Amino acid sequence: MNTRQTATPLFTCLREHAAKNPVQFHIPGHKKGQGMDPEFREFFGEAPLSIDLINIEPLDDLHHPHGVIQEAQELAAEAFGADYTFFSVQGTSGAIMTMVMTVLHPGEKIIVPRNVHKSVLSAIILAGGHPIFVHPVMDEQLGIAHGVTRKDVERTLILHPDAKAVLLINPTYYGVAAHLEEIVECVHHYGIPVLVDEAHGVLTHFHEGLPISAMQAGADMAATSVHKLGGSLTQSSVLNVRAERINPQRVQSIISMLTTTSTSYLLMASLDAARRHLAIHGHQLAQHALTLADTARRRINEIPGLHCVGRELLGAEATYALDETKLIIHLERMNLTGYEAEKWLRKNWNIEVELSDLYNILCLVTPGDDDGTIQILVDALKELSDTFYIEEQREGTPVRIPEIPLLTVSPRDAFYAETVSIPFTESAGRIIAEFIMIYPPGIPVLLPGEQITQENIDYILEHLEAGLPVQGPEDPHIQMVRVIKDW
Repeated sequence: MNTRQTATPLFTCLREHAAKNPVQFHIPGHKKGQGMDPEFREFFGEAPLSIDLINIEPLDDLHHPHGVIQEAQELAAEAFGADYTFFSVQGTSGAIMTMVMTVLHPGEKIIVPRNVHKSVLSAIILAGGHPIFVHPVMDEQLGIAHGVTRKDVERTLILHPDAKAVLLINPTYYGVAAHLEEIVECVHHYGIPVLVDEAHGVLTHFHEGLPISAMQAGADMAATSVHKLGGSLTQSSVLNVRAERINPQRVQSIISMLTTTSTSYLLMASLDAARRHLAIHGHQLAQHALTLADTARRRINEIPGLHCVGRELLGAEATYALDETKLIIHLERMNLTGYEAEKWLRKNWNIEVELSDLYNILCLVTPGDDDGTIQILVDALKELSDTFYIEEQREGTPVRIPEIPLLTVSPRDAFYAETVSIPFTESAGRIIAEFIMIYPPGIPVLLPGEQITQENIDYILEHLEAGLPVQGPEDPHIQMVRVIKDW
């Protein structure tokens, strides 16, 4: 480990500045907490409020880094194996949007999995680009989407040789990774960059037992959520860049366009400190989580009616590697849905899971866990089994996703078009002007510019009846949908 990684230039600078106790005649107006609600100040604490500052000269400026922020970002690039790293205080969504808008100009194509995060689609709309979708491989037993395959990516590249980039997910929300290195090599053969949504993979770079990281696989850009699993504060992420196919000055310009000028030094300091912790202790932290997760998985698999997915899932290109700190708990013989199990665990055990779907709940084991939290989860799942176990194998509805609708109008043109609101059940054949997504797994069923089919309508109504949240439209009950007028 490089001894440089023990330094925290930004966090240290903030602490030293606060220790001087300067008289502040600048924002934020609470001035170290003295001008805010007393109850909040007492709860939050004086120390964090003392470094809730703005970009005054001693503290550098995220929009034009030249001092301690630049040093902190250089250390992060070294830790993550990148040429450049940019701090994002707009979350990973901001970093993802920066990636897309860096490589995409109006009218150009980008190849993306259908199960991309909504920030990708938002960036495509802002850039005026055209998404070319690749279907993820669906797991019919678990009812979840995995990654895309090299074969499907290459087939799409052949059909669309004018595509400007390929965006991939590594790993998925459920912790499953495709053969990323192989796909990156394939895409680079066509001379275009690979962008990676690595929101759920910050630890991958620091342990050989986890899927390979985007930078290790040779990707050109990766948006990585340090806050999700790496120990920084919520909304803080990094954008890692390799400069061979990407202009870092262009990245700086785009991320600055998308970032508030009132950048949070609390968030940036937490990134600086989290990077140090990962660089020095990352392997140990990941091993701790993996060991706890292995214990939890073995014990959960002894509980009747539950199956906690492990390495038996692997063996295909779309299921090449697995982050085993993510516990996919399949309710194979339970008389309730994953969505209902999530609510039951909340009500009866005060447990909050990461997500639920029709057939599964997902629990994350992180370096913040210990034997006690694992014991609580196992005990809760035992009681869940005692309450809802059924002898016979439950007949699940065959997992399917509709065919990708015809993109009739560019997403940007549709989003800004003159629209009308009509009954959703009568919308077949019309061009939608808003998003409809089912969470989880978050695969867009419809996005602006696509032609609605009866299959789309039926699919969405089925999920609504099952109690799963459908998001996107202005009408939260999905009774009405906004479509392009006179089309």
